[in-house]
Amino acid sequence: MNYGEIKNFDIANGEGVRVSLFVSGCTHHCKNCFNPETWSFDFGKPFTEKTEQDILLWLAPDYIDGLSLLGGEPFEPANQKSLLPFLKKVKQQYPDKTIWCYTGYIFDSELLCESRARCEYTDEMLSLIDVLVDGEFKQELYDISLAFRGSSNQRIIDVKASLKENRVILYSVKSGKI
Repeated sequence: MNYGEIKNFDIANGEGVRVSLFVSGCTHHCKNCFNPETWSFDFGKPFTEKTEQDILLWLAPDYIDGLSLLGGEPFEPANQKSLLPFLKKVKQQYPDKTIWCYTGYIFDSELLCESRARCEYTDEMLSLIDVLVDGEFKQELYDISLAFRGSSNQRIIDVKASLKENRVILYSVKSGKI
C-alpha cells in the first residue's frame, strides 16, 4: 500500500486533534474529489514499518485524540490488507484513542453485504474503527457548514453501536452541525 500524506496535527478530519493517514488508491473517482491524486494506487510513498512506527509515535501525546484514515479509499481490498495489521497495533498500543475512517462505500449496503469492497479483512477492520464517515462525496449535495463531511448524503456512524445493534446508529458529534 502507498500513502499520499500524513498529517500529525489534524483538526479537520474527526473530533479533537488527530493523526491523519491519507492512503492511495480509490476506484470511486467522485466528481470534484478534494484529493484526486490519491486515486492511483501507485501515488505517494510506500507504507512501511518505519511509517507505522512514526504514526504510532505521533499518536503518543495525551493531546492527540486518535487516528483518522482517509484517501484515496481505506476500504479498497488491497488497502484493507495493509491497514488491518496496523490498526491492530494502534488499538493495542492506544486502546483509549479513537479511529475514524472516511469511505465512499456505504456501511450497511456495501461494507456489511456482498460488494466489491467486502473481503476477508472487512469485518475485523470495522471492529477496530470507532467512527465511520460513509458515502461518496456528491458535489450537488456539498455543504460547507457540515461537520466532518463534505456532502449531506454522507453519514457519521458510530460503528461499535451499529455492529452491536445490527442497524445504523449515527454518531453524536460533540460540536458542530452534523
